[in-house]
Amino acid sequence: MEEQDAPKPTSERHVPVLKDRCINLLAPGFEAARSRGETPVAIDATLGMGGHSEAMLQRFPDLHLVGIDRDEEALALAGARLQPFGARTDLVHAVYDEIEDVLAELGIPEVHGILMDLGVSSLQLDERERGFAYSYDAPLDMRMDTSRGQTAADVVNNYSEEDLVRIIRKWGEEKFAGRIANRIVAARASKPFATTGELVEQIRGVVPASAAKSGGHPAKRTFQALRIEVNEELDVLERAVPAALSVSAMGGRVVVMSYHSLEDKIVKSVFQSRSKSSAPLGFPVELEEHKPEFKTLTKGTEVPTPEEIAENPRAASARLRAVERIKARRTA
Repeated sequence: MEEQDAPKPTSERHVPVLKDRCINLLAPGFEAARSRGETPVAIDATLGMGGHSEAMLQRFPDLHLVGIDRDEEALALAGARLQPFGARTDLVHAVYDEIEDVLAELGIPEVHGILMDLGVSSLQLDERERGFAYSYDAPLDMRMDTSRGQTAADVVNNYSEEDLVRIIRKWGEEKFAGRIANRIVAARASKPFATTGELVEQIRGVVPASAAKSGGHPAKRTFQALRIEVNEELDVLERAVPAALSVSAMGGRVVVMSYHSLEDKIVKSVFQSRSKSSAPLGFPVELEEHKPEFKTLTKGTEVPTPEEIAENPRAASARLRAVERIKARRTA
């Protein structure tokens, strides 16, 4: 039997995307807490392998960190990585739209910085058996939380052709969604799909080779659509961003990195709506209750520099937005 190499340490397997830029954006929120005599608290809402959290805990010796992830394997790896900071961390198995419930259980009323690094994690892409990647054959799973929920195989084998067209077109922004869905339904009639390789083979059969020259791998968009559907990613995000804003303390900051237009559209919409006056059009005076709760810290979306992409190629498609609370929270 071929001897396998020992797994690399987590710190070598994972280079956090835009690490310094994210932490620099969060830092003033922690300083605002200190100025009021409070212990700064941060949430890493998508903990992954803990690279951003480790950097925050190293830079801010008084920081308390709450790490949230739906992936139990990620939590275990991050827990080992963050063990030196154990007294200053709470790591929680949850989906990040449950931020308010997590904080309530921990007895934490508000936080001073929240980071969301959206999409699929390095761990999930690198672990072949998870089925997130179209570049090698693996079980057709794609669940971020392998302890529950339907798999990608369940979706491709059980959804109607109409539903497959809908999700591949909507979540994958795939113009060949009709052809792909039709081929999936025809192929599964003789043999249900079990692996990523089987799905990729069928997609290759209906997506023109010329499309790959501009759009990348022919299965890229379909795999994105299936991953979003299996994990309810955009539904979760629509709930998570308002939840993050609701628990932000005065001067607290929320930083979000998205990786495709569907994610960024949701983040942009929530950030913009909470960063402008709610006064009726033509209203002569802006009352206190109409004043914006947040101010934007980024001009549109910030993108990685060539140096940041060279450090971590997975940062290439990252889009960064950030806001700061400028109006006191309403408390019951």
